[in-house]
Amino acid sequence: MSDETTRPSGPFRFGDRVQLTGPKARLHTITLREGGELHTHHGVLKHEQLVGQPDGSVVANSGGHEYLALRPLLRDFVMSMPRGAAIVYPKDAAQILAEADIFPGATVVEAGVGSGALSLWLLRAIGAEGRLLSFERRDDFAAVAKANVETFTGAAPANWDVVVGDLATELPQAVAAASVDRVVLDMLAPWECIDVVADALTPGGVVVCYVATATQLSRVAEYIRATGLFTEPDANETMVRGWHVEGLAVRPDHRMVAHTGFLVWARRLAPGAVPPEVKRRASKSSYGDEDVELWTPGAVGDRQITDKNLRKRVREAERAAEGARLAAAGSQGTTSPHDPHGTEDAGRTT
Repeated sequence: MSDETTRPSGPFRFGDRVQLTGPKARLHTITLREGGELHTHHGVLKHEQLVGQPDGSVVANSGGHEYLALRPLLRDFVMSMPRGAAIVYPKDAAQILAEADIFPGATVVEAGVGSGALSLWLLRAIGAEGRLLSFERRDDFAAVAKANVETFTGAAPANWDVVVGDLATELPQAVAAASVDRVVLDMLAPWECIDVVADALTPGGVVVCYVATATQLSRVAEYIRATGLFTEPDANETMVRGWHVEGLAVRPDHRMVAHTGFLVWARRLAPGAVPPEVKRRASKSSYGDEDVELWTPGAVGDRQITDKNLRKRVREAERAAEGARLAAAGSQGTTSPHDPHGTEDAGRTT
């Protein structure tokens, strides 16, 4: 990302987003506002106590309880930001960047922008010289994503465009044929877009699909294979298990981040190229109407967010983006008319 879209650094100032680690390691993510306060049952912490302090400072609230103050890392931010749709978790985002080989200067197409989590990782990876084109069917989800990205970067990235519409119809109008380096599909039915993706990808380009269920994984892999336009698809899932390390007490954590989704990816072949035949053991590779019925959006669990809840998430994201703009401009800011005490983020935890 360019200099205009980097996160604020240096001493804390009004408009900055700050992650506070308090008693019992409980996390609070707040946006610093003039006159703002963080209220908990341990006491009150005034936002002005943080202004001017360097990153990594420790401050005490009115009850004497200490809080470690840090600007959120990207992985922290995406776990605490307002959500319109489910996010791509950091562990999966890291794998997408690796398997898709996202590189500085790349032209990347993303479909299913959701809440903007993956967009942030992609923007960081492609750098200022790259281009990210994101497609989202719902304008309310797109609004949340744009506000979240602006909150983290401090300004709207100049190399990022968000198109509200269906990828299958909008992509051919947005990019020239064989001009896209990488495509990432995070949607219920990615197989519906594989044909237009194949036209947009440059030979050797990579398509990665992020799906939640094994039935989706099976269908998209079979569709990619049947086109004859890609290499043999690969698939995996990532599970992360933390470890407790304290003196001689070294053991796995009792909880882990297990299944969140599957990745399946393949590379675009040159026009007219026929890959060597892959010999495999006999298996049930065909499917009928009953199998297809299991792959409909309703059957695979299309989760719906209520309109009321979504409107709340949009307001939260836009307020955070407003604060980020103030911080990026170096302004001392003004108290938000919607939140005179700056407590709207006080209860948000990661």
